[in-house]
Amino acid sequence: MTPRPRKSATRPALTPTRDALYGRVRQIVESARTTAARSVNTAQVVSNWLVGREIVEEEQRGEERAEYGERIIAMLAERLRTDFGTGYSALNLALMKRFYLLYQNLIQDAPPQAQLVGTQDNSDIFYALRKKSAQPSKNQTDTDGTSFSAPPSWQPGQLNPNLSWTHYRTLLRVARPEARAFYEIESARQAWSARELERQIDSVLYERLAKSRSKSSLLKLASEGLAVSEPADIFKDPVVIEFLGLPESERLVETNLEQALINNLQTFLLELGRGFAFVARQQRLTLDGDHFYIDLFFYHAILKCYVLIDLKVGKLTHQDLGQMQFYVNYFDRERRTEGDNPTIGLILASNKNDAVVRYTLGEQQEQTIFASRYQLHLPTEAELADELRREAHLFSPPPTKPRKRAMK
Repeated sequence: MTPRPRKSATRPALTPTRDALYGRVRQIVESARTTAARSVNTAQVVSNWLVGREIVEEEQRGEERAEYGERIIAMLAERLRTDFGTGYSALNLALMKRFYLLYQNLIQDAPPQAQLVGTQDNSDIFYALRKKSAQPSKNQTDTDGTSFSAPPSWQPGQLNPNLSWTHYRTLLRVARPEARAFYEIESARQAWSARELERQIDSVLYERLAKSRSKSSLLKLASEGLAVSEPADIFKDPVVIEFLGLPESERLVETNLEQALINNLQTFLLELGRGFAFVARQQRLTLDGDHFYIDLFFYHAILKCYVLIDLKVGKLTHQDLGQMQFYVNYFDRERRTEGDNPTIGLILASNKNDAVVRYTLGEQQEQTIFASRYQLHLPTEAELADELRREAHLFSPPPTKPRKRAMK
C-alpha cells in the first residue's frame, strides 16, 4: 500500500482582521514583559539602597566608625552569602553603602527602619517603589521629538525606573557630582545601556563637552543634560573612535578610516550624539563636469540641516578648510530646501592647529564649519587638561614688554 503523503505543517493564514488582533496581543505581551523587567530592576535598586542605608545608620551608632563599619560589612557578607549567594559579597555591600551615601535623596519619604522589620510580604520595603515609580509616568519629550518615560518632576539623584542597578553601579565611578548628574540624565534620556554608559564615561564625554562651554552652560549640563540648540552643541573635540580598533599609524589612509566608520556606524552615531541620521558616503557633487566627493553625509533631525563630514589623516591645513567651505556653500545654494537651516561642515583630522582654523574661517563661518581631532584611543582627563592649557596658550595675547625709560 502506498503511504499517504504527510501534510506539511504550515502557519495558518492571517486575515487582515486576525493580523490586527495578533498585533494588538503582541503589543500587550511585549509591554507586560518590559514593565515586569523594569519593575524587577527598580526593585533591586531600591533594595540595594535600603541595604546601604541600614549599613550607614548602623555604622553611625558605633564608636569607632571605620573599624566598626568593616566588621558590620564582613558579618553581613558572610551571612547573606550563605542565604542568598555571591551577590552579597563584602565588595557589593560596600558599593551599596556608597550608593546610599551618594544618592541619599534617591527615595524621598522612605519608611524608617522600624517599619522595615517583621513584615510578612515586604510591602513596606517597596513603599517608596510604589509611591515614586508606580505612579503613571509622564512622557517627557526631548528636543528631537522622541519621548522617554520618567517620573513626574524627576531630577538627577532621584529614583528613575529607566536606570538599573548596573547603571547606578557604573555611575558610582564618577567622582564629580556635576559629571555624575550629567551622565545620569543622558542615560535616562537616550536609553543608554549600561555598557554604553560605561563607554561614555571612559571616553570622558562630560569633560569633552565642557571644554568649550561657559560657566552657565556647564551648570546646564549638570542640571539639564546636553541641550542641542545651535551647531556648536552637536560636536565634540576630540571625537573618540577607539571602537574602530585601528592602531595609531602614519600609514593609515582616509579610505580605511572611512570604511571602518561605516562598519561601526551604530557606535559612531552614538559618539556623534543625538539627532544624526546617516544619508550617504562619498556623496558626489558635479560642477561643469568636475566631480567632488564628500566622505560622510548626514542630516540632523534636531537642527534641521545637512551635516557634511570630511576625514583627514594627518594635520589639518587651510586648504582642507577651504574645501569644506566650498562643500557647505554648494549645499546651501543647490540642495537646501525650505525648512532647512544652513548646512554644517565638520572636518575630522588627527591633528589641527586651532589658530589656522580661527584665521581661515573668520567669525562668520566659525558658526557653521568646525574642525575636531579624532582619537583612536580613550583619552584621560589629564590629556584634556593639557589640551586646554595648550589652546589657552595659542589664543592668549603675547605679553607686552615694559617700556624702557628714556635716559636723561
